[in-house]
Amino acid sequence: RYSVSKYISIALVSLGIFTCTFMSAKQVASDSSLNEEGGLQVFLWWLLGIAALTFALLMSARMGIFQETLYQRFGKHSKEALFYNHALPLPGFLLLAPNIYQHAVLFSQSEPFRVPLLGLTVPIMWFYLLMNVLTQSVCIRGVFVLTTECPSLTVTLVVTLRKFLSLILSILYFRNPFTAWHWLGTALVFLGTLLYAEVWHGLRALLARCSGRPKEE
Repeated sequence: RYSVSKYISIALVSLGIFTCTFMSAKQVASDSSLNEEGGLQVFLWWLLGIAALTFALLMSARMGIFQETLYQRFGKHSKEALFYNHALPLPGFLLLAPNIYQHAVLFSQSEPFRVPLLGLTVPIMWFYLLMNVLTQSVCIRGVFVLTTECPSLTVTLVVTLRKFLSLILSILYFRNPFTAWHWLGTALVFLGTLLYAEVWHGLRALLARCSGRPKEE
């Protein structure tokens, strides 16, 4: 179904993400502020988190294929899919009700923040949560619209790249170490993305037109 270049591009993106993740794991394991037992516990929890994210990514890819099949059979209805994907899991949050309430209390006890332009003063954590909800709403709407227009592999790649960019921004914002291995992983990710998008073919065709040569098939 896919060309060899598509498989190579996905392999490059996966290798780049693995490189950045593995180097971050070494930084977690070598944290000098923790003793050996504490460092091992943190590292194991970190591995559990990575495993959960990997499982979620695989399930998301499988759901993308399922959505693509549904769209082909019943038509493209991104808003309907968006509603059911978020409405059906809501009862599951009842299992986390005590934890949600505890964090709501902590949010209310955070330092006050004056919202620009509106002049309202709210706890800063509630403001952060509101901004996160708004940005996530825009993002997820775009993803569901994308599922109606692009193959599931393209959607999965876009979502993975978005998460990778979030990781890079987080590293830069919190001033975590960004080693040469991280640069290598970033380069592999973007190289794989350009290869998947067939940018090289587009550039070659553009150069061919500019030089007056006929486009090669």
